[in-house]
Amino acid sequence: MRVLLFTGKGGVGKTTTAAATALRCADSGLRTIVLSTDPAHSLADAYGIALGDHAVEITPGLWGQQLDAQARMEDTWQEIQAWLLDVFQWAGVAAIEAEELAVIPGLDEIFALSDIKAYADSDEWDVVVVDCAPTAETLRLLSLPEILRWYMDRVFPTSRKLNKVVAPLLGRVAGLPMPGDDVFGSASQFYDRLDGVRELLTDTGRTSVRLVVNPERLVVAEARRTYTYLSLFGYQVDAVVANRLLPEAITDPWFQEWKARHVEHLTAIEDGFAPLPILRAELASDELVGVDALRSFAGHLYGDLDAAAVLHPGEPLQVLPRGTGFELTVELPFADKDELELGRRDDELLIRVGSHRRALLLPDSLRRREVRAASLRDGKLRVTFAGAAEDPDADSVVDRAATRSARRQAR
Repeated sequence: MRVLLFTGKGGVGKTTTAAATALRCADSGLRTIVLSTDPAHSLADAYGIALGDHAVEITPGLWGQQLDAQARMEDTWQEIQAWLLDVFQWAGVAAIEAEELAVIPGLDEIFALSDIKAYADSDEWDVVVVDCAPTAETLRLLSLPEILRWYMDRVFPTSRKLNKVVAPLLGRVAGLPMPGDDVFGSASQFYDRLDGVRELLTDTGRTSVRLVVNPERLVVAEARRTYTYLSLFGYQVDAVVANRLLPEAITDPWFQEWKARHVEHLTAIEDGFAPLPILRAELASDELVGVDALRSFAGHLYGDLDAAAVLHPGEPLQVLPRGTGFELTVELPFADKDELELGRRDDELLIRVGSHRRALLLPDSLRRREVRAASLRDGKLRVTFAGAAEDPDADSVVDRAATRSARRQAR
């Protein structure tokens, strides 16, 4: 079972690439479904057929679907939305505004994740191809399982306990609508929908992300940042698609400057993303719409490669023995030392790269060990943990120092 996620800056051709890859997988005999999680769905346009919220057969062996988050939200969010609506109206918010505010931004992405997992867990499909939203939304989508788990583990149990104590008092004194067991039950059901999603998406044997880029400076720069942040959250990128390269057949002098720039940017892509394979696709002479055009595109893109295979093995996160202790390695390609901050809180390692943060839950083997050192070398963050037999008092001093000055140590 394989899950392939395609993302990239808006307009680089990720939908075309995802659609062509799904067709390639189906043509090889794999039962394939292609999903769109992009709110601005264009998957149907790529195939030239109508797609909706239910899977539709595109060709033998290939099915497609454009997810409708609203329908899924009505199944799970009703009780929570009704309570939020009461709270907003109690606060004096107008009815129409309260109804809009009762829907949390990002819910569509959460329900899209649950659909991906449902298809992956079924025995009906060999490959699930996902046409993701542009990179910023994709990063938010893929960070949701971990972030939601953090909030649910800490806030949900506490809130439920407090509700039993505080709700009767606030209800009598202030008239504030308090959540009942039905609301907490819906919240729990909502959380259960995502149970196991992160495990699926970070399983490097089952799930791969493929970045689609054009040979343009801004596009390549964003792809590099995306690669860093995906690695930060434990997602494996197994290939980069360099799309819309000018063909050698174009000899008009007007294009010579463009061709020179494309060669320069392609070299930067190959050098910067090594050892990832770079799949090349030339600029098409016509719009890539319809099964025949997409099949031809996929043939040129993959050649003799198996589109569903893991094109580059790797582990974004590893724990290896080092002397009497251990070293935790997190791949952070292109991360800058000046953007990196580290901290330690209980059984979590806190990592911040630029504006993106992750609370990395440490493996059992590391939770009781203290941090001894941290460094960023060759695109990898290395955090050394003390051996179990070392003096715990000395380790604590080092760990506190590491937490206070982690940024300096990372340099």
